[in-house]
Amino acid sequence: MKDVRLLDTGFSAGEGLAHFAQKVPDAGGIVSFVGKVRGEGDVKALELSHYEPLTLPGMDALADQALARWALEGLMIWHRIGVMQPGAPIVLVSAAAKHRRDAFEAADFVMDHLKSDAWFWKRERRSDGWHWIEPREQDHGDLARWDILPKQD
Repeated sequence: MKDVRLLDTGFSAGEGLAHFAQKVPDAGGIVSFVGKVRGEGDVKALELSHYEPLTLPGMDALADQALARWALEGLMIWHRIGVMQPGAPIVLVSAAAKHRRDAFEAADFVMDHLKSDAWFWKRERRSDGWHWIEPREQDHGDLARWDILPKQD
């Protein structure tokens, strides 16, 4: 089961998780991550733009990679675009598996790719205007570890 969505309006993480859980009744566990707009400092809003011809197909291919790499019952990736206020959910990733380790690793893999190897551009609005946000060195390091970790059997 795969549920990949690119959303231009807000979503309820709770409702998304409930829907996903119903679709994977044989899963022994579900691991989920909800990323939210940080409200720290002077951040007034976050805008995510994207390249439409590549974004959803790229997200779909990323889901296929995770489904091929781990023994999953299902995978859900929902990602927002547009302008969001602090506290709003940006991304929801849920992985369901018979065993927890596959679910944890698949969700981590997907998030590392979405964070620094995806089709999104981020900028924050602060008191002095808009500022582009680049992935941090740590984000690139998190992504690179998947190239050296063996595929789970």
